[in-house]
Amino acid sequence: MASVTFDHVSKHYGDVIAVNDLNITIEDKEFLVFVGPSGCGKSTSLRMLAGLEEITEGRILIGDRVINDVPPKDRDIAMVFQSYALYPHMTVYDNMAFGLKLRKTPKAEIDRRVKEAAQILEIESLLDRRPKALSGGQRQRVAVGRAIVREPNVFLMDEPLSNLDAKLRVQARAQISKLHQRLGTTFIYVTHDQVEAMTMGTRIAVMKDGLLQQIDSPQKLYDYPNNVFVAGFIGSPAMNFFDATLITEDGKLYADCKDFRMQVPEDHYAVYKPYLGKQLLLGVRPEHVHDPEYAPPGIKPAMVEAMVEVTELMGNEVVAYFATKNTQFQGRLDPRTNVRVGMTKGCVFDMSRMHIFDKETEKAIR
Repeated sequence: MASVTFDHVSKHYGDVIAVNDLNITIEDKEFLVFVGPSGCGKSTSLRMLAGLEEITEGRILIGDRVINDVPPKDRDIAMVFQSYALYPHMTVYDNMAFGLKLRKTPKAEIDRRVKEAAQILEIESLLDRRPKALSGGQRQRVAVGRAIVREPNVFLMDEPLSNLDAKLRVQARAQISKLHQRLGTTFIYVTHDQVEAMTMGTRIAVMKDGLLQQIDSPQKLYDYPNNVFVAGFIGSPAMNFFDATLITEDGKLYADCKDFRMQVPEDHYAVYKPYLGKQLLLGVRPEHVHDPEYAPPGIKPAMVEAMVEVTELMGNEVVAYFATKNTQFQGRLDPRTNVRVGMTKGCVFDMSRMHIFDKETEKAIR
């Protein structure tokens, strides 16, 4: 197996910089997810690794081997695309075997690999069917099987689940995660869906406008985002942001958000006191906004009153949209809450889980 290294890699299309000075080392057997909005450079990075796009600057290495000028077929990778690109006139067996036949792999070896991959993906009963007789989820598994039979050092997946419905996406996420554990191979996965990224990746690389914003484990990205973009992109619903100014009163530190103010926990004072009077952004995730009746023990609460504009009953929780005179925010509340549209409700913010960002640079202050 092999590690993958992006060493100061850039990609330009004329004056447009699609990827700008990307530096990442992906360890052997790691599952790395590139995530970000459309046009952020994540698919371009994957395509440069696959050899489908030329590199403008920098080097890409698989193991210790620089592959900038290596043809795609000799890079020992396999790629699964958003479009499954199955041959409609071939059976599932022949679709999976086709690449091996082109490489003149012995027939017995082809048969062994195809049947083994079909067993792993639970599609043994589909081998004689053609793609038109398959559901979307089955086609997706065939496309993954076609990659598995190559037995590559690195798997590349470019939004392979985006054509599936919501239920199938959840099932397919679990299948791909199990596949990674079973094969013990390096996986590099591209998605715009942060839920996919959080649930599948051992590490996540968040990109925006061709620049790497942060790379870390899913939990660390969630708990310690580097900047406003990462904080808002990771988590669903997105983090609430409030314009705030830090003020002191009676020896206590408060975040003044115009319509309300919230006390900063004492153990944060040393970090935030240098920013007194400066324009900042206060971030609180919706899951850290609680109905006072059902607030968990041990939090550092700050009470805010707001009007309920919309509620979304999810069964296991209620997502409530609140508004004050100048701000709006969301809360993920206990399903026993009594919130109703139009009522004014007190909300408890857990200030031990707050985030503060410099408004000018948008970088986190820790």
